[in-house]
Amino acid sequence: MTRRDLFHKWLIYALALVPVWLMDAQILPRLPLFGVTPMLLPLAAAAVAVLEGAYAGTGFGLAVGLWWEAAYPGGFGGLVFGLALAGLIMGHLSQYVLRQSFPGYLLCAAGLLCALDGLRVARGLLTHAADLGAMLRVAAPEVLWSLVWSPLVWLLFRAVYRRVGGTRLA
Repeated sequence: MTRRDLFHKWLIYALALVPVWLMDAQILPRLPLFGVTPMLLPLAAAAVAVLEGAYAGTGFGLAVGLWWEAAYPGGFGGLVFGLALAGLIMGHLSQYVLRQSFPGYLLCAAGLLCALDGLRVARGLLTHAADLGAMLRVAAPEVLWSLVWSPLVWLLFRAVYRRVGGTRLA
């Protein structure tokens, strides 16, 4: 692939991330279900990691983590490296253990969402923000509500992958 092809490919992936982010930041927070809103950006990172593999998943996870840290207040920078590491792990899992399909994506996305909320719960326990039961009553519905949106995110990034993914532009 030429540099132009690579630039075009990742520009299309970045443009596909924009509606996901708009849903995540502007539309879904106005429609909470059981008091929680879904997290869609990790779903996007998981989709690209599963479709493109470990190295591309690492780069896209890094970009999504940077976007997430810049767009939402209160971050400490950990999501940048955390999503990059998650992209690497999910990419390897999809290449060598799971299939590059929706069930493989769903397993990776569920694992990523559980890890993110698990870290939030751990941080809340360490800072004595709330008791474990209260935090789990928020974390579990948040993971499930996020997974409800996973088919939509998968279909969007699968369509992009079919158009420009892999070495299609070469």
